[in-house]
Amino acid sequence: MAILGIDIGGSGVKGAPVDTARGELIAERFRVPTPQPSDVTSVVEAVAEVAAQFEGYDRVGVTFPGVVVDGVTRTAANVDKSWIDAPAARLFADRLGKPVSVLNDADAAGVAEVAFGAGRDQTGLIMMLTFGTGIGSALFLNGTLIPNTEFGHLELDGHDAELRASDRARETEDLSWEKWAHRVRDYLRHVEMLLSPRLFIIGGGVSKKADRWLPLIDIRTPMVPATLLNNAGIIGAAVTAETDATAPSPEGVAPHEAGAKVTE
Repeated sequence: MAILGIDIGGSGVKGAPVDTARGELIAERFRVPTPQPSDVTSVVEAVAEVAAQFEGYDRVGVTFPGVVVDGVTRTAANVDKSWIDAPAARLFADRLGKPVSVLNDADAAGVAEVAFGAGRDQTGLIMMLTFGTGIGSALFLNGTLIPNTEFGHLELDGHDAELRASDRARETEDLSWEKWAHRVRDYLRHVEMLLSPRLFIIGGGVSKKADRWLPLIDIRTPMVPATLLNNAGIIGAAVTAETDATAPSPEGVAPHEAGAKVTE
């Protein structure tokens, strides 16, 4: 089965067909700028423009920067508010003429990392955190995604955590790596206290500079940088679409939301 993965970001919409057995792109990815304003109609057309560059796919997985429940986008981080309560999966499927699975962007990146990257062959409770414009989170128990966690919005020093510890906060406040790492440490210790995960996978663009700040963080839980970088969302979206195609569908709930394993 050929699966197309498409990743909707704040600045770009990019996609490629994916070999879901190997976790690799099988064609060069194609990217268009995210429309401004990023309203429903404009983004659907941008996704269609990306999909039109490829042929021979049977299903599509699409990431979205917000909470997605039963194919409906419930929040709209970094995109137009017209996406709140939009029937995204149906809109994309109608436009593309193919079955479409939609999931949160951090969840998709986590799916890829747990299946093929830094979290491969790890058991127990694994947590991926993406540090970028905000803080995205993805939680897995023995390879099963627990979707739509929003741990970037925990309280930290009286503020929404991502306002203090995201990479955007580091850049906006011109923080040194040391000062920012102290904030990230406090945030991770709070998450550690709540969940006791076995492993933190650290993603987002700042993970490419992990050597400059991860060694500054002293916590009990092991931490590793993500390995799939900018392709993680595309790969995770495609893997999720495959999961939804092959697993039983209970009462109309997408299998990846209903406890189907996204990794083997």
